[in-house]
Amino acid sequence: MIKALRGMKDIIEDKRFLKIFDTAREIAQNYGYEYIETPILEETALFKRSVGESSDIVNKEMYQFIDKGGNDVCLRPEGTAGVVRSFIEHKFDRQQTPKRFWYFGPMFRYERPQKGRLREFHQFGIESFGEASVYEDINVIAMAADIFDALGIDYTLKINSLGCPMCMPKYRDKLVEFLNEHKNNLCEDCQRRISQNPIRTLDCKVESCQAILKDAPKITDNLCENCQSDFEKLKKGLENLGIEYEVDKNLVRGLDYYTKTTFEFVSNEIGAQSAIAGGGRYDRLVEFLGGKPTPGVGFAIGVERILDLVKAEDKRSGIYMGAMIEEAIPFIQKKAKELRNKEKVFVETKPKSLKAHLKAADKGNFKKAMIVGEDELKKGEFFEKEL
Repeated sequence: MIKALRGMKDIIEDKRFLKIFDTAREIAQNYGYEYIETPILEETALFKRSVGESSDIVNKEMYQFIDKGGNDVCLRPEGTAGVVRSFIEHKFDRQQTPKRFWYFGPMFRYERPQKGRLREFHQFGIESFGEASVYEDINVIAMAADIFDALGIDYTLKINSLGCPMCMPKYRDKLVEFLNEHKNNLCEDCQRRISQNPIRTLDCKVESCQAILKDAPKITDNLCENCQSDFEKLKKGLENLGIEYEVDKNLVRGLDYYTKTTFEFVSNEIGAQSAIAGGGRYDRLVEFLGGKPTPGVGFAIGVERILDLVKAEDKRSGIYMGAMIEEAIPFIQKKAKELRNKEKVFVETKPKSLKAHLKAADKGNFKKAMIVGEDELKKGEFFEKEL
C-alpha cells in the first residue's frame, strides 16, 4: 500500500484548518491587504540570495533538485522571498506606492518530523511594502494579535530590534569578539556561525550555548539614535493599543533579510516548539533581489503549530435532502439548485427509508432534513424536520 511521505499529512474534514484560514483572511482584508499566490516551485537562487546561504534552511532543509530542463529549483521553504520576487517581477517596486499582500499555503522543509514540525506545513503570512515608518510595524503586529485573539489563542509577544546598517556592524564586531573568547565551549553550529552570521548564535537552542550567550553583548544596548527612537515608538505604540509585550534582547530571526523590528508570538501550551508566529522588518530584501530599494515588514503564522489551540465550532448548518423513491431524485435536485443560492444543501442520490435519511442527516450535522416520498412527490412538497 502506498502511503503519504514521512512528514507530510492529509488534511481531511478539519474544521480547525478552515477556521484559521477564514479568520486570518478576513482580518487581513479588514486591514486593507490583498490576496497573492506565488508558485510552490522557485529557482533555488531566490532562497540562497534572500534567506542566506549560511542559514539552516539553505544548508540542511531545502527540497532542492535539478529538473528535466537542467534548472536548479526547490520547493519553497518560506513565503516572503517568493512574494518579494513577484513584487519586483511585476514592477511594483517602480511604482513606489504601498502594496500589502496576504497569502496562505504549503511550505516545505526537509527536517526531522516531530510535534509541531512537518516536512510539508502551512503558513498564513502578510507582507507590507513601501512603508518605512515604525507605525506600520505596529499595525502588522496588531493584525497578528487580532488573529490570535479571534481564534481564542493565548500568547506572549516578544519584541527586539536588530538595528540598521549604521549600528549593526559595530555591534557585530563586539559580538564576534565575545564569541571568539568562548568559541571552544560553543556547539559546532555556533562555531561555524561566528564567521558566517554571528547574530544567529543568539538563537541557538543548545542549553550550554544559551548559558554562555546570556552574557553576550545585546544589540538593544548598541542601537544608533534613529533605531533607538523607533524602538521606543514601537513599545509606546503597542502600549497605546493595549498589546502586552516582552523585550527579548536575544530574539533574532533565522533569516538574513531582517533589520530593525523583529517579533515573535509564543505559546506555552504546545511544548518545546513554542513559536506560533514570527516576523519583522526587511528593508533591504527588495534591493538584495534586484529591485529598487523598498522598505518591507511582515509575519507568518505556522498553521500546524496552532491547530491544537483552536476550537472549531460544531454547530449544525445546511439542509439535507433525500428521496425515498428513485423517481423523486430529479425533483429534489431541482429544488436543491434553487436553495443553494442562499445556503448549503446536500442531496443524497440513493433512495432510503425515512428513518435512514433522518439518521444520516443527524450524523452529518445538518440543521434541517427535507425528505420526499411517493405522497410528497405527488403533491410537490417535502416532509421537513428541524434537527
